Amino acid sequence: MNKVYPDAKSALSGILKDNMMIMSGGFGLCGIAEELSDAIREAGVKGLTVVSNNAGVDGIGLSRLLETRQIKKMISSYVGENKLFAQQFLAGELELEFNPQGTLAERIRAGGAGIPAFYTKTGVGTLIAEGKEVKEFDGEKYLMERGLFADLAIVHAWKGDTAGNLIYRKTARNFNPMMATAAKVTVAEVEHLVPAGELNPDHIHTPGIFVKRIIEVGTAKKRIEFRNTRPRPTKAPVAGTGVEI
Repeated sequence: MNKVYPDAKSALSGILKDNMMIMSGGFGLCGIAEELSDAIREAGVKGLTVVSNNAGVDGIGLSRLLETRQIKKMISSYVGENKLFAQQFLAGELELEFNPQGTLAERIRAGGAGIPAFYTKTGVGTLIAEGKEVKEFDGEKYLMERGLFADLAIVHAWKGDTAGNLIYRKTARNFNPMMATAAKVTVAEVEHLVPAGELNPDHIHTPGIFVKRIIEVGTAKKRIEFRNTRPRPTKAPVAGTGVEI
């Protein structure tokens, strides 16, 4: 089966539909499937539920889907860097299912492993616990959390082969590997695509059995989420030398 597609639009052809759930890998701007996300925007599908650690920053990645009002609900753990996200949520235009970060990661992992629900102490006695089953084990209270399984997962990898095996680079590994296992269809964009058999099996993070379609996008843009600088101190001559430091 040929898994390689020429571009993001063709790789998503026949998959996208209104009101579907999409998992989107990445953390901030690190490891996001930017070209696939833009192709979803161009397709115009609406009413989406998106599972992602956050929505990136304004004007990049998932935020572009917020601009076009294609996202109905976000299932996330951190949303503080996106002003548009905050505006839509506070205006009642966007639903938010907020999760502790570890809980979100485990919900995704559980979905990929076929586990429908699990118990955790995180969130007991807080707003996170509202409406959820609480059960006692060994004298301690635990919340029941449901596993997550999406219609589509979009992930970004550093290198992949034509069989769909993927290798992520450093912190871009984040949510991508677990999301690749937790959807009916996983579409991957990779910076470097090589023939099947060329990757060292010991280095593969996502086995190709989880990946249905793959595109090559070239080296990812190295975006800076925050650019923090400080003014240089005023130069002054060293006493008795005339040399500035």
